[in-house]
Amino acid sequence: MDNLKNLLSELAISEPEYVKIVSSLGRKPNELELGIFGSAWSEHCGYKHSKPLLKHFNQLVANNVLVEHGSENAGAIDIGNNLAIVMKIESHNHPSAIEPIQGAATGIGGIVRDIFSMGARPIALLNSLRFGTPSKLNNLNLLKGVVNGISNYGNCIGVPNVGGEVYFSSSYNNNPLVNAMCVGLVDHNKIKRATMEPGSSIFLIGSETGRDGKHGASGLASNSLDENQELRSAVQVGNPFMEKILIEACLELSFNEHIVGIQDLGAAGLSTATIEAAENGGCGIYLELDKVPLRDNGMTPYEIMLSESQERMIIAVVPGHEDIVIKTCEKWGISLAKIEHATDDGIAQIAYNSKAVATIPTNLLTNPPNYK
Repeated sequence: MDNLKNLLSELAISEPEYVKIVSSLGRKPNELELGIFGSAWSEHCGYKHSKPLLKHFNQLVANNVLVEHGSENAGAIDIGNNLAIVMKIESHNHPSAIEPIQGAATGIGGIVRDIFSMGARPIALLNSLRFGTPSKLNNLNLLKGVVNGISNYGNCIGVPNVGGEVYFSSSYNNNPLVNAMCVGLVDHNKIKRATMEPGSSIFLIGSETGRDGKHGASGLASNSLDENQELRSAVQVGNPFMEKILIEACLELSFNEHIVGIQDLGAAGLSTATIEAAENGGCGIYLELDKVPLRDNGMTPYEIMLSESQERMIIAVVPGHEDIVIKTCEKWGISLAKIEHATDDGIAQIAYNSKAVATIPTNLLTNPPNYK
């Protein structure tokens, strides 16, 4: 019982939520299944506390809105001549408070992947930053680290930072706000979706999967910071040079009609990226985790599924056209693996060495409880 309580605390799952999970599944979840719920139902991924508040904002309905907010990785607005601006903003607050350079850098990396996953070329970055009183040494170190992380990652991938704002207040002492925005450009007919369709072959491309970032969405982003808790392992480590070639490879893939969907692996890695894309397409998934290229030896299915290693993308392709992904990745020198396929049953089925290790309906994961 104590082990369960510790795991629930680590995953930021409340006891009532655990009861709901057991009731929904009709059985007790295993450790991997509970970890997947922890990620999918986290505030960072599921917005279970903020969604009721966000619903108070007016929904923008206009002829020039091509992709509405909340329906895809980013929004898209028609600017004429068959061109669209794709844009998104998100925060990377807690990671930047723990490891300011990597926390801010991977915030940039993540927001850029949201843009080119839609087939848009990233053209500009912006930032809105809040720090505590600069006379305090720790706040000054956070400021220097965050600015360093933002500038280094943006410079390496060749996307200019065209504007932003910085404010200081004692209310942000030791806990800065780091909001990153990316803007991209795409032809209307080239916009890609984060989706799959039954039968789609699922490829994982980009960096190999390591142990970095595990529980970043659930434990780090959804809990309060605790000075006595060691959280650095929950912060992802970025590789902007990999992201640069990943941009080019994914944009090349997005031009092909046989590519069904593109989804980036951000918070919670495979455990949310594949499931959200499957749910968007009204299908399920069957994954074989032993096919995932690994950076670290001896990784467990739990670690593979919940890793938040950066610079990774999911590509869903029409069966019989897998060579498109293989040849493009070989051209750009990018690691790739077919980790199996989408199904028509609405179930996330995860296997490792031919043994089932998790079975969860996708709609349970994408519909977390909401709180006011």
